[in-house]
Amino acid sequence: MQALRVDVALGERGYAIHIGSGLLAGAGLILEQLDLPRAAIVTNATVAPLYLRQLEQALHAQGVEVMSVVLEDGERYKDWVTLNRIYDALLEHRCDRRTTLIALGGGVVGDLTGFAAATYMRGVPFIQIPTTLLAQVDSSIGGKTGINHPLGKNMIGAFYQPRLVLADTDVLKSLPAREFSAGMAEVIKHGLVRDAAFFSWLEQNMEQLLAGDPQALAHAVRRCCEIKAAVVVEDERETGVRALLNFGHTFGHAIESGLGYGNWLHGEAVAAGMVMAADLSRRMGLIADVDLMRIITLLEHAGLPTAPPEISPDRLLDLMGTDKKAEGGRLRFVLLDAIGRASVRADVPAAPLRQALAFSRTA
Repeated sequence: MQALRVDVALGERGYAIHIGSGLLAGAGLILEQLDLPRAAIVTNATVAPLYLRQLEQALHAQGVEVMSVVLEDGERYKDWVTLNRIYDALLEHRCDRRTTLIALGGGVVGDLTGFAAATYMRGVPFIQIPTTLLAQVDSSIGGKTGINHPLGKNMIGAFYQPRLVLADTDVLKSLPAREFSAGMAEVIKHGLVRDAAFFSWLEQNMEQLLAGDPQALAHAVRRCCEIKAAVVVEDERETGVRALLNFGHTFGHAIESGLGYGNWLHGEAVAAGMVMAADLSRRMGLIADVDLMRIITLLEHAGLPTAPPEISPDRLLDLMGTDKKAEGGRLRFVLLDAIGRASVRADVPAAPLRQALAFSRTA
């Protein structure tokens, strides 16, 4: 299968997303155009045994000097302590501003590596090689980097664009079913907020996606990358339309914080959060009952939760108050005006919000 390319047209900060089968083995040739004298690969203990050696060899073949940092795996390690481990390794190896950081892993590795790159020596280049579906379709694109704080997810970070994203769909074969389903939540999200035809395609092709069909996977990853790239170009710093990509995340981040990071996967929390946001949209008269049921059915088909865990509505509301999308103490919600079209609203009445929280707990 021929590799696909999606460009993120940000002028001097623009970059290409390469999508296809077997790209990791040829990473050296793809990265050769970037002129990397030295690289620091950041990965985790789960991904390293699978793909680190292959990437190191591909880079060595192109004359790149390589060092690696292997971190613990899990959302709970997306913190200052782990970030400092990256800084420590870079300093111990005397990495300078010509050292390119390469994130080899999922969203946690990508966010940590990107934030380290944004801040080490006030900014060094970095590359994303995402190894999870969630990272390939969402977190590796657009330059959001950061770490979690005990009081809120992703509250400390920076916008810092990569120089290139390399998404090898073959690596998705090694994902546990639960991780793959978690990534599918972000795939479904893209259709819900921006592309009704893509949402319908997902309804028709979910079986092929779950079975790992290469053509279906490549199409889904490419379409999500196209949607996200277009949104990022329009609103790089999330002052407007980019906020729509946070559909389900206000609720989802509260679920993650309330349970403790890592107990639910990010995509699982977002899936439940999307149902809560969709139900709120329905209660406000924006979408119909049939639309909500289509969303719940597709999420369930993908193996995702459609109701939050046992966290009280009051606790969820309190946790949502620390969300980055709150302004002036007022929560803003991304709601659906239709499947394929979303909007940000700050005028959400308390009654339907509480009803949505209660409804979703028993959905």
